[in-house]
Amino acid sequence: MAVTESPIVLQTNIPGVPAPKRGKVRDIYDLGDKLLIVVTDRISAFDVIMPNGIPDKGVVLNQISLYWFKQVESVIPNHIISTDISTLPEAFQKAKDQLVNRSVIVKKANPLPAECIVRGYLTGSGLKEYQKTGKVCGIELPKGLVESSRIAEPIFTPSTKAEEGHDLNISFEEMKEILKDDALAEKVKNTSLAIYKKGRDLADAKGIIIADTKFEFGLFNGGLILIDEVMTPDSSRFWPKYDYKEGVSQKSFDKQFLRDYLETLKDWNKTPPGPALPQEIVMKTREKYVEAFERLTGKKFGDFRF
Repeated sequence: MAVTESPIVLQTNIPGVPAPKRGKVRDIYDLGDKLLIVVTDRISAFDVIMPNGIPDKGVVLNQISLYWFKQVESVIPNHIISTDISTLPEAFQKAKDQLVNRSVIVKKANPLPAECIVRGYLTGSGLKEYQKTGKVCGIELPKGLVESSRIAEPIFTPSTKAEEGHDLNISFEEMKEILKDDALAEKVKNTSLAIYKKGRDLADAKGIIIADTKFEFGLFNGGLILIDEVMTPDSSRFWPKYDYKEGVSQKSFDKQFLRDYLETLKDWNKTPPGPALPQEIVMKTREKYVEAFERLTGKKFGDFRF
């Protein structure tokens, strides 16, 4: 793939505008009755933000999320108001180069205090738990499953939402206690499974296995809506269908490639600060993100370049 590197946006800085709330990847500006979310090129692994950014990563994530929000809006409404940054106040117009194609104006929802994870294949922390207990988040699975085994019926395996450090897997019953609303918890579970199944089937037709994914929901005007990002390479494991083989780790279109590289480092203990990434790792990671975008949407990434 021919690669032309574009400017990396590690963080946005807009004169005359209060500093945003910065997450691992997103800069969030409070616009009063709504929010502006800017997806930067930051990348994290093992809950540590790396010092390097990945060129175009923020644009890829934003565009993939917009694609999926549209695909699943028949299942649940979402937080999108507009992608038209020309409607923003003048100060933002002067910083257009930091915002174009990587920004979205959204409803100000009240986020639910849980991560909503759906697993269609057994890998990662789910596999480790299964190997110890035969269960994942309290759900008993058939005996004999191995790395990358397909789970006959996708399972809902929520986790805590940690401000710092690692999220922790919890059972659905524990999630009910956190939400303090059994009916809401059931709706979140059923909606998560419905979104995953629709996304899984669409991606499968395009040669991508969505092994697992994470959703976030919020309450807006008393109703449940889908927020944050949807089935991106940051929030999901994407595997090439043509290369899938049960019993081994899979190749991927996500940041598992970066995690695998970091696992080879003998002098980094997975705590901040993150190690500087070699240019080869940076650009290979970029290629994987761009390929995921092009496979899923059927569009050439050049359509969204600065």
